[in-house]
Amino acid sequence: MTGAALPDDPPGGRRAVWVWCVGVSVYFVAVIFRTSLGVAGLDAAVRFHVGASALSTFSILQLLVYAGMQIPVGLLVDRLGTKKVLGLGALLFTAGQLGFAFSPSYGTALASRALLGCGDAMTFISVLRLGTRWFPARRGPLVAQLAGLVGMAGNLISTLVLARLLHGLGWGPAFAGSALAGVVVLILLVLFLKDQPEGHEPDPVPHQGAAYVRKQIAASWREPGTRLGMWVHFTTQFPAMVFLLLWGLPFLVEAQGLGRATAGELLTLVVLSNMVVGLVYGQIVARHHTARLPLALGTVAATAGVWAATLTYPADHAPMWLLLVLCTVLGACGPASMLGFDFARPANPPERQGTASGITNMGGFIASMTTLFAIGVLLDATGDNYTVAFSAVFVLQALGVSQILRLRRRAARRERERLVASRVETVHVPA
Repeated sequence: MTGAALPDDPPGGRRAVWVWCVGVSVYFVAVIFRTSLGVAGLDAAVRFHVGASALSTFSILQLLVYAGMQIPVGLLVDRLGTKKVLGLGALLFTAGQLGFAFSPSYGTALASRALLGCGDAMTFISVLRLGTRWFPARRGPLVAQLAGLVGMAGNLISTLVLARLLHGLGWGPAFAGSALAGVVVLILLVLFLKDQPEGHEPDPVPHQGAAYVRKQIAASWREPGTRLGMWVHFTTQFPAMVFLLLWGLPFLVEAQGLGRATAGELLTLVVLSNMVVGLVYGQIVARHHTARLPLALGTVAATAGVWAATLTYPADHAPMWLLLVLCTVLGACGPASMLGFDFARPANPPERQGTASGITNMGGFIASMTTLFAIGVLLDATGDNYTVAFSAVFVLQALGVSQILRLRRRAARRERERLVASRVETVHVPA
């Protein structure tokens, strides 16, 4: 994090890039499957004969499973390693996507999305762990942002390719065909992925049962950096997640009067903006570590401001330029949420990285799940008044900002103490 290599840093290099690419390809496919409902929301409502609240339940259940799995997955990654957990995740999310393709009823479709969410939950933390095992610590912020960028590329494929397959081939062939991508990445994972380079294997941790699990969780949670990371993730991620995962397309079509093709292009803009901003944020934080909190809070402020301008615009529909600004700013939410891991990572030793990442990653998905549900309920209660429904965004942003401001000084002080201690240890390492 300081720009200097630590004595036990992994070497990086071409092999690290190749192994990481195999791992991140699994996450790429998981995001395609996760966001596939975002381009199929209106079709799903017709196919399963459901309203806004029931439609939001698809994504809520998926995210509920995802969020609930984060700490168990973090513990599994710390215990079993990346390859086993990623492999299980790929099996589950492929089965979920295939089941969703052929679900005959709303209930079976819900079960399929839950299975998909379970597999999806195993991917991102595993990829973060893979990055810390194969690349030097100073590359951590950039590698994490690149992982997020690859995830948004998966979102882009979902928006551009799956949407066309859905309307060209129909529901079953589109979703079943996409499930083949899960089989491909599973094969690549089995053949080529390795948990860490030779000579950098972690010390074996004896199994200690429930006491070990409680100790890992409690020790991670006690660190202010872990909690700050969780609240940064909570506050920054959900506006774009909610927009892309489910409610963006209905908002643009039903509330703003756009055609589906134009709305799809605006969703694509969110993804493209995310990819560009992710590269920028990664470079900034790699060079200026103190920029993490200003970037996060600045993204929250910009998001709140542009949403307020869009929802209160004094006309039936917001102008296209304002919708373009909205989608561009929403693109910064994903990269800003990645900053949460840059608070949690230095706050925890290597043997707790998976657990700490799981706690952090819960934040944004809990916020997304809550907002998805609130918007669906408010839409049904107000007769599809999107202005009232999307005002839920501001409530969760206010909660998150209050917690970030409360924890920031304690986390900074603790991080400085750890940095000083690590420098002292480095100085005393025998030549």
